[in-house]
Amino acid sequence: MTKNEKLHADFLAAVDLVNNLTHPLPPDLLLKLYAYYKIANENFAHPGSKTPLVNAFKANALFQAQHVGKEEAMQKYIVLVQQEILSKEN
Repeated sequence: MTKNEKLHADFLAAVDLVNNLTHPLPPDLLLKLYAYYKIANENFAHPGSKTPLVNAFKANALFQAQHVGKEEAMQKYIVLVQQEILSKEN
């Protein structure tokens, strides 16, 4: 497995872990994960919430992470999951 394939596999595993959590995450963590996920998937569509305030927070999170590239976004997503979710469950 190449380094890039491992990054993608680790990213997908982290996304799967977050999607299958049964407890809520803090809003600030969710916004960071949201921004990194969108960048990693090169999805730059406007946030689709029906609530303007939620859209504003999501847009702000994307704006704050705008300098991050695709692979770096994957790495940052993985690190956040490891530090903020996995380390606190053990």
